[in-house]
Parts: sequence; C-alpha cells; structure tokens
Amino acid sequence: MASDRTRVIGLTGGIASGKSTVAAMLRELGARVIDADAIAREVVEPGQPALAEIAAAFGPEVLGPDGRLDRKRLGAIAFADPDRRRALNAITHPRIAAEAARRLDAARAEGAPAVVYEAALIVENGLHLGMDGLIVVAAPPEVQRARLMARDALDEEAVGQRLAAQAALEAKLAVADWIIDNTGPVEQTRAQVEAAWRDILAGGPRRKQ
Repeated sequence: MASDRTRVIGLTGGIASGKSTVAAMLRELGARVIDADAIAREVVEPGQPALAEIAAAFGPEVLGPDGRLDRKRLGAIAFADPDRRRALNAITHPRIAAEAARRLDAARAEGAPAVVYEAALIVENGLHLGMDGLIVVAAPPEVQRARLMARDALDEEAVGQRLAAQAALEAKLAVADWIIDNTGPVEQTRAQVEAAWRDILAGGPRRKQ
C-alpha cells in the first residue's frame, strides 16, 4: 500500500480505544482518512452481494424486518465462534480492501501527501508491514470494557469475546510509530494527535522493519 508520492499511515487500537475520536481530529487537521469500518457498513447495505452471502451463510435471522443487516445479532454469532468469524471475514474483507484501494488511488491521483487508513485489525492482518507508519490509540482494558458496555449495551461475556478477538494492546504498541494515549482529557489527546500529524507531514518516521 505504501507509495513514494502518497504516504499511507495506519490508524488502529483496541476496540473502544478511541480510534474514531482520533480520526475525527486528524480530519480536522486536514488528513484524508479512509475508514474501514464505514466501508464495512457500506458493503453490506441492502442490494449488495455481501449481504446476500451473509444471509446465506448465517441464516435469515441476521436480517432485520427491513431487510438490513442486524449487526448486533451477527456480531453475537461471529464473536462466539472463531470459525464463523473467519467465514464472515472471508465475505467482507476482500470487498473492504477493494474499496479502500479505490479510495487510496483517488487520493494519490489528487496528490494527497498522506492518507490515514483507520481499521481495527491492521496489526492482526499484517497490513502495517506495507505501510509508511502506524498510529496506535491506547486505552487500558478496563476503560475499553466500560466504553463498550455503555456504547453497545453489551454484557460482560460479549465484551470479553470482542476483546479476545483482537491482538493484545502490547502487540500493537510494539509496532507503533506514534502512540496516542486516550485515557486523559480530550485536550491531551488532541495535543498528541497534532504532534503526530506534524511529524507525518514532515516525512518521518518511515516504517520500521
């Protein structure tokens, strides 16, 4: 994904760590952000081939009365069974990657100096190895748990399944070029994001191998 003309910077972190907050701050600073989760929602809209494949693989119960995907119900199935989660990923990930590549090509054509690719599983899927740098948003597990329970109305078991489906924070921090600690006041987070973006625009650091 890396390019000499347009640098590709990954943005990741644990679930409910605050990636979306950091992405919004980067957009305010002028960054072009490609949001993998937003693309994931688009590729399963009614009429999209992925939605039909998901319904065939997981059953009509994952569809709501309006024919749209019931993401909470599908998540309960997929996160409870690694094989089902892999089956879901096999349907959605190639489509997400294709759309992300299309948007990246558009940014390159416009001469964008850097593009931020926001996704939860960058490290798990080894995508950071082909990028020019990686931003990791950090929050301790107890903060993630509280945010998840409040945001998605999940019980302890469901929260634990979602946390277990991702690499440990330590593994992500080990390959990070910029770390954003998102446990303090928003002003503190913003200052870290601004410093990272200045560094990115200055050209460093290059992806470590």
